[in-house]
Amino acid sequence: MRRHELTDEQWQVIEPLLPPSGTKGRPRVDDRRVINGMLFKAKTGVAWRDLPERYGPWKTIYTRFWRWSRDGTLTMLVAKARVIAEAIDELDREVSVDSSIVRAHQHAAGARKIAKPVDGDDGSSSSDDSGGNGATTGSLTGGGRVLQRTHRTR
Repeated sequence: MRRHELTDEQWQVIEPLLPPSGTKGRPRVDDRRVINGMLFKAKTGVAWRDLPERYGPWKTIYTRFWRWSRDGTLTMLVAKARVIAEAIDELDREVSVDSSIVRAHQHAAGARKIAKPVDGDDGSSSSDDSGGNGATTGSLTGGGRVLQRTHRTR
């Protein structure tokens, strides 16, 4: 048994809760292996394609997770496992909060504000004062003030 996998005791509790395999078509692959793959994905946060090969094809695990999420099987499994854990008083109610700090890059604070008010606040847009090169344009803001925007060229 590995770090992120179910123990034999945990599997004995979960196995009877699983939906029966369909009577038609191909039988499902090993449920324990697939659930261990789901747990590994949930606990480590790896991409589906980066799941270790010991859990089988990543697409199988993803498809089962997607189906069980969509049809409510995962919700039902968690609810039933929670009831069982509460009944035997083994439910951990410990909450872990990550207190790490993620700093933003200095340029993530936002762009510089380079809009300047134009002299006439009459609600009309100003004309192009740049001599035809398009470096300055007039615009009307939501408050009715005319602002002059300067576009810098590099």
